[in-house]
Parts: sequence; C-alpha cells; structure tokens
Amino acid sequence: MSELHKFLFDGLPVRGAIVRLTDAWTELLARRAGNTETGAYPPPVAELLGEMCAAGVLMQANIKFNGALVLQVFGDGPVKLAVAEVRSSLALRATATVTASVAPGAQLPDLVNAGGGGRCAITLDPESRLPGQQPYQGVVPLGEASGEKFARLSDVLQHYMRQSEQLDTTLVLAASDQVAAGLLIQRMPGQGEGNLARGQGEVEGGDEDYRRIATLAASLTRDELLSLDVQTILHRLFWEERLLRFEPQQGATGPRFACTCSRERVGAMLRNLGQDEVQSILHERGNVEVGCDFCGRQYHFDKVDATQLFTEPGKQPPVPPGVQ
Repeated sequence: MSELHKFLFDGLPVRGAIVRLTDAWTELLARRAGNTETGAYPPPVAELLGEMCAAGVLMQANIKFNGALVLQVFGDGPVKLAVAEVRSSLALRATATVTASVAPGAQLPDLVNAGGGGRCAITLDPESRLPGQQPYQGVVPLGEASGEKFARLSDVLQHYMRQSEQLDTTLVLAASDQVAAGLLIQRMPGQGEGNLARGQGEVEGGDEDYRRIATLAASLTRDELLSLDVQTILHRLFWEERLLRFEPQQGATGPRFACTCSRERVGAMLRNLGQDEVQSILHERGNVEVGCDFCGRQYHFDKVDATQLFTEPGKQPPVPPGVQ
C-alpha cells in the first residue's frame, strides 16, 4: 500500500518526509501499458515520471494548500512534456508525451534537455479560484546559469526550492516498475520576512544541524530507497537523532492514483474547440473520440451528443426513455 510518513527533528529547525508509492504507481503504469494507442512507457521515461510523482507528493505534503500541485518538465528531447499532478488529498496522476525513441539508460538531460533549453515548472492551482485569481507558477531551467545541465530531477528541484522559495532542501528520488519513492529533508522556514531576506552567505543557528542531517540523507542509495521499509531507512540514517513522527498517511488518506477527467470536462473542452471544428471531425469520422492521457479512459460523442453540446440549456430536446 502506498504511504507517506512525515517527521520532525526534535528541537531542530528541520523537517522530513518519506513517500513510497506501490499500488498507486503500478496502477498508473498498468493503465498506460493497457492503452493500445500508446503502449507502455520506455523504462527511462517511467523512471522520470515515478520520481516526479514521488517528488510531487513530498512537496504537496509540506504546503498548506487546497488545490493541485502540478510538476512539469519540458524541453527539446524525445520527451516533450512530462506532468505529475498531486492534489491536496494526495490523489495523483501523471503522463508523458514521447515523440522519439528513447535510448536505454537515458538520463534527464537526454530525455528533456538535449539542447539545453529544458525547463521545470511548478504550478499551484487552487481548488476554488476567486474571480480573476490565477494559479501561482514558478519556472526554472534544467541547468545552472553556467550552462551545466542538471543530471537528476532531484538536482533541479533542490535548485528550485533554494532559488524560488529560499528553502534549503535535500531530495533523494528513485523509481522502478514496482515502486516510486522519495526522501525529503528541509530546513523549516523562518518567521515572517526574515527567511526571505536571508542572504545566501549568512549563517543561522540551524545551518550546522541541517547540513549534518542533509549529509546523512544524501547517503541513501537508490537501491536502499526502493527496497527498504520506512522504519529501516529512518533508523539507518538518523539513529542518533530524536525524531518526532506523525501518523502515516495511507489508504483513503494516503497517496493514491485518481483521475479527475469526466465527460463534462471533455464536453467543455469540445465547446472551447468550437462547433465548426467538432462538426468537421464528425463529418470526417462519424463521431468524436477523446482519450484521457492520464488514465486512458475513452469518451465518445456522436452527432446527437455534439448537437447537445452546442444547444443552450433549456432548449435541448428531451432524452428518449431508457437512454442515458
């Protein structure tokens, strides 16, 4: 069962979390593999998506936000776009657009940053937007200002947290075809504006503690993260530290696969596309078929369905008995 564990280091300004996605991750992969049009992801792409899902859960768990956290990486490699979305309920979904062959063992630069123009975007989309309210989005390159490319997704996100949020963060991420997992260690934000105003070179009381804990966290290997249970990992890394652990989140309150697509949302998308365009598709194909990239569900609209989409409420013809 997929699970999220959050903890604090007693008396220190440092917090942490571990996520292990098992059934949620394998269901996501199985839905993609079962899609006859796309087929399964190449292993390097699946590994990137798994790391994105684990990172998304960890970041969502550390913010008080009612809405979706959307993590995207995009660029000029064979993977044009990879997206992981985690809602405040920890329901998650993910997809990737692959437009060219992917070499075995390909890493982040090979997948999305071949020409150095890759980007990472993190969007916070409120559940209920106020009039005129826009989602918050931060975007960073997939490399240093010097042009050196980040080798791993964890490097990108650590850079993002330092530059955009002024939070020192250590991430260890890994994914296989059975498990996607991650460990996050983060210096807790200071009070008020002092945290944002802190200069890069200033040293505060928690620096030494954070560096010590971050060094321990960074020693965790990929194989250990994927194969060991949470209790074993925490004991191996932090047996000399005093941890305050919260109740694990799993099952209905933990990370789980769930898609928010619906026939109503697809219908709204078709209305935005325009009646002329929809009628053109109907004339060419006889019906309109739309597949969800996240869960693989197919939505079908025939001529009657299309007519109803563009008929004002109250003026639609009655539905015959027995027709849903």
